[in-house]
Amino acid sequence: MGQFQKIALQYSTKWNFPNCIGAIDGKHVRIKAPKNSGSLFYNYKDYHSMVMLAVVDADYKFTAIDVGSYGREGDAGIFLKSEIRRRIKNNTFNIPPPKALPGTDTVVPHVIIRDEAFALHQNLMKPYPRQRSLHDVSKAVYNYRLSRARRTTENAFGILCHYFRLFFRPISTAPETTEKL
Repeated sequence: MGQFQKIALQYSTKWNFPNCIGAIDGKHVRIKAPKNSGSLFYNYKDYHSMVMLAVVDADYKFTAIDVGSYGREGDAGIFLKSEIRRRIKNNTFNIPPPKALPGTDTVVPHVIIRDEAFALHQNLMKPYPRQRSLHDVSKAVYNYRLSRARRTTENAFGILCHYFRLFFRPISTAPETTEKL
């Protein structure tokens, strides 16, 4: 059994979300603004940051990361230019083949889950828009399960910050050094 098949089994068992090989999200790492950077690193949260985009497994472990994007960029834009997206798009991310959902004959692809900021793709799933899920119980259940499973990214970032307390203060190094940290 491959790494992603084990992860899919964990997401199904722990989070009730089958065929999921990870959750993706971005984390703004607070930095001191580099000289002459203008507003490149200034984000919507009103501070300067560099973004770490990460795919996380069901046990809060990072399986893929992309570090170094400007704070002003959104997660979806960062994903579009990331190595993670490139590998998913050209089938070198090692995503397992489609598999039947438990207890059914319905074969669906393995997916990475994320929030509504990202675009849909065969292997990338996001929640239904709120208005569509308000009056459809099956969509509301899907959104609930996806949101619960997606919390693994938020939890993983929280664990990272508590383990490496460096992330609680602005990092005052050159952007290249911050990427390495």
